[in-house]
Amino acid sequence: MVGLGDNSSGCNVNPKAKDKKKKKKRGGSKRKMTVEQTLAFKSVTEWVYLDRRNSSPTSSALSSWVVDDLAVQKSLGIGIEKVVFELHSHSNHSDGFLSASKLVERAHGNGVKVLALTDHDTMSGIPEAIETAHRFGIKIIPGVEISTMFSPRNSEMEEPVHILAYYSSCGPTRYEELEKLLGNIREGRYLRAKDMVLKLNKLKLPLKWEHVTKIAGKGVAPGRLHVARAMVEAGYVENLKQAFTRYLYDGGPAYSMGSEPLAEEAVQLICETGGLAVLAHPWALKNPIPIIRRLKEAGLHGMEVYRSDGRLEAYSDLADTYDLLKLGGSDYHGRGGHGESELGSVNLPVLVLNDFLKLARPIWCGAIKDILESYAEEPSDSNLSRIAMFGRMGSFKGSSRFSCGKDLIDRCLSTWLTAEERQNAEFEAIRLKLSHISINLGGVQVPVESK
Repeated sequence: MVGLGDNSSGCNVNPKAKDKKKKKKRGGSKRKMTVEQTLAFKSVTEWVYLDRRNSSPTSSALSSWVVDDLAVQKSLGIGIEKVVFELHSHSNHSDGFLSASKLVERAHGNGVKVLALTDHDTMSGIPEAIETAHRFGIKIIPGVEISTMFSPRNSEMEEPVHILAYYSSCGPTRYEELEKLLGNIREGRYLRAKDMVLKLNKLKLPLKWEHVTKIAGKGVAPGRLHVARAMVEAGYVENLKQAFTRYLYDGGPAYSMGSEPLAEEAVQLICETGGLAVLAHPWALKNPIPIIRRLKEAGLHGMEVYRSDGRLEAYSDLADTYDLLKLGGSDYHGRGGHGESELGSVNLPVLVLNDFLKLARPIWCGAIKDILESYAEEPSDSNLSRIAMFGRMGSFKGSSRFSCGKDLIDRCLSTWLTAEERQNAEFEAIRLKLSHISINLGGVQVPVESK
């Protein structure tokens, strides 16, 4: 980046003018939000602070907000929090270094207000993240990054593709179907990692399988990063980058394929289970255009365009061409080092966040309705556990604020949906169906009655 006001002519420059130029270089120009940006910001913050009624900025406070050259919102007011979304992160439930709790704690320290936990091929860290996030006032978007394979229709090589799925506070509908797909992928990861270790052994690197599984942790399907970490610890490479560039890159001497589903099938299942499907890091693809075209036909909603170093114009243009949401996240793993983006470091403009929620919220609202309706039709413990697993209902247990179970459901809905979204005939019908059902939450029987 060329510095603004670079001048080596030696002429005298007014010190105040130099100071202004320096400030412009650091922060760029700032201007008041347009009417469109103000309305978008109001809508976004309303959703972010659903369960904290007094935290959403008032109309007068909105006048303290400006946008920079990239249309990212910033506050000039004292004590007003910036609304930061982090839409791509990993915990040690897959190949991240931090526990889900520590990840949320770090996100809080970085000012993140909305965190999507998107572990590879598992959603097992979501309940832990939600419980911790409640303490810090962070909103969790249940997510997952699904490992898939793109198979071209011509003679070109297959290519691995990662699809991010974002779900409502209730999680996916037809959860068992999604979990079956993810379970098959995880099983394939074990076989794949074992094959990588075998290939490394043939390359005269006697890496131990037990070393890899110890790093991965109990119940975690090992991935390439776990193999790379074992290689570093065993002294076969100097760092993680060297492990990948020498041995583990796609098609490398120790690379191995897993049992990933076709990318189109994963996108379709995400759509069918009430999620948003977003293409992760398209810049890592060898031939992105046919992949994006085919996935759009399958139902793809968006693609990553923003990184911590800004918006990638080539991929932004591709998103425009195929009418896809433009999103982005840090892809934080917690491995440290200068090459990794920090949690919350990707600046998403307010209009981008609003476009994301405008598309997501009707889908999520429908998913919540389907999940609650399943329980109303069949009030089994398994259907209730589906709501409790992602819905943080356990934190309401034993609360004297609820005179009946219906109050409990209403309280959950009030943290998941806006008042406008809740004023729906279908939700009222669900309440009526629940009028003679008892809810057993953690051993506490709570009768559900209609008012």
